[in-house]
Amino acid sequence: MGARLRGLALSVVGLALATQADGSPLLHALFQDHAVLQRDQPIVVFGDGAAHETVTVSLASARARTQADATGHWSVTLPAMPAGGPFVLRAEGSSGARQDAADVLVGDVFLCSGQSNMELPVLRAGDSANEISNSANDSIRMLTVPHATSPTPLSDLPDPVTWQTAGPATVPDWSAACFYFGRELQKSIRVPIGLVHSSWGGSNIRPWMSAAALRAVGGYGTALQLLALYATDQTAAQQRFADQWQAWWRARSGDPPGGEPWHVGSSATDPGWHALPALDDWRTWRGAGLEDFTGLVWYRTRFTLTAAQAAGAAALQLGPINQVDETWINGHAVGNTFGYGTERRYPLAAGTLHAGENLLVINVLSTYGGGGLLRWDRPRSLQLAGGASVPLEQPWDYRVVPGRIGYPPRTPWEPVGGMTTIYNAMIAPLGRYGMRGVVWYQGESNTDEADSYQGLLSALMADWRRQFGPGLAYLIVQLPNYGPHPLKPGESGWATVREAERRAAALDGRAGLAVTIDVGDAHNLHPADKQDVGKRLARAARHVVYGEDLAPSGPVPRGAVRRADAVVIDFEGIDEGLVTYSHDTAIGFELCTAAAGSCRYVDARIQGTRIRLQVPDRFSPSRIRYCWADSPICTLFDGGGLPAGPFEIPIGP
Repeated sequence: MGARLRGLALSVVGLALATQADGSPLLHALFQDHAVLQRDQPIVVFGDGAAHETVTVSLASARARTQADATGHWSVTLPAMPAGGPFVLRAEGSSGARQDAADVLVGDVFLCSGQSNMELPVLRAGDSANEISNSANDSIRMLTVPHATSPTPLSDLPDPVTWQTAGPATVPDWSAACFYFGRELQKSIRVPIGLVHSSWGGSNIRPWMSAAALRAVGGYGTALQLLALYATDQTAAQQRFADQWQAWWRARSGDPPGGEPWHVGSSATDPGWHALPALDDWRTWRGAGLEDFTGLVWYRTRFTLTAAQAAGAAALQLGPINQVDETWINGHAVGNTFGYGTERRYPLAAGTLHAGENLLVINVLSTYGGGGLLRWDRPRSLQLAGGASVPLEQPWDYRVVPGRIGYPPRTPWEPVGGMTTIYNAMIAPLGRYGMRGVVWYQGESNTDEADSYQGLLSALMADWRRQFGPGLAYLIVQLPNYGPHPLKPGESGWATVREAERRAAALDGRAGLAVTIDVGDAHNLHPADKQDVGKRLARAARHVVYGEDLAPSGPVPRGAVRRADAVVIDFEGIDEGLVTYSHDTAIGFELCTAAAGSCRYVDARIQGTRIRLQVPDRFSPSRIRYCWADSPICTLFDGGGLPAGPFEIPIGP
């Protein structure tokens, strides 16, 4: 197939491409050279031209005509086509505008989305040199959507995008999990594969959902109202959010109004404050005990101004901060920003400063990477009207916030921790582009709020189906093992998210799960083995999307019942029987009552397609957990090499 496609492509890539008179393209950015269109379903093509212009679109022998609306937007539907190509997709407007997209294939298109483990490029994954050198395949194409956010839904992608064909020059920057999935799938489903990659490292699930979906889930109305205000008045929205942040602090800390850190007096009388060792990553401070600290730290400094310097507007140049800051001047909140080492600059309205001593206070939350105010090659300063500046390099104090306080609220417009902003700029602009399914690899950033994840994931699945079509399939990567190995049963946010992913997939008629509990890395949030992730996603797709009669994801529990002094679990989805690695019994099984903290490890033995758990004397369990920890040791597999994934199920009568 590849040689034939390459030869035909050479005959069309030289075709001229013409745009509208103003230079703008007639076709939406998704429809360009090397694109892959979804086979076996009507092909929706869209773009923008002149108001009320007649637009004719052709692809191979198919042809359709439509009229643009008053804003110039147009959409047309071509009949379904089988896999094939290359073709030329042509759009012609009655104004004389014309645009051709050459080397277009028809095959299966998948949207790959999530956070950093989806975003991780081939270059950083395992065996990258070999994978890159052998990556040439002109029937696998990828379009990567650049990071962008918006408080309101966009119809166009904010930044340019291109479709690329797989090869050593392109694949190094491609999503490894997405590419390996497409490559493995094509071994069985021999059609062109189009991969639209839209992900963002560190992102919570909420920014990927539309405002309508979050409203339907419930509990996000206040945040969505604040986001709507931000779209029209950022200053007012920042102030309203600051009020919420300050109320959160008072409630958690017990500080009375006027007694909060942004109002406190001299460092000599304030308990808990210490002289700042350096304006640098707090992990580098000797003797501070913050080498592995993640959480909240207060910073403050004082500077003196003359009456002339304090008059008028000004701006704070605070340099790079990781990760989220809330900043005050003289007790007035002036801004909140998220960013991994992003430089902060906050404008100050006239009247914020005063003659004499002024107080600058910053609260920083860091959950990953360097902490706090990071090293900067320029001095932090107050920029005054007229161009003069006041250095902010005088002594600073810091105070570590106890972990019991928890994490503060996040702005709804924050890219990775907010509400709907990534959806608005990175999913909504994809319009009704034809998709066969979604590959979803996310959840690490929801482990601190894991109890809500199942409802959010199910809502996201329904949300994107409203956009791309009700038949959209989902292939969900269950979170891998990461973190310390357990010494005894306990609670785990990672395990709770895994269970939410398992249940969301099981309850959905068009979803499959790729279990990865054995291919993670206890010491690396970004495990290098993305090849096995791709293989397991492709296997799940063969069952869920293409209807193949094969076990999609390894052994799964069908149910459990009490039998005298034992509990028996029935498994299905088994290939070549149940096996245990390195021992003749399985480990990681727990029996629990309904009470928290009641779980106990128990002996587990294989009996055909069942597992028999021995119930301890004088113990009446009501549920079972398996491999329930951040980084459990899991030894139950099937003979085909697929692991039984973590789960929690009730014990039947």
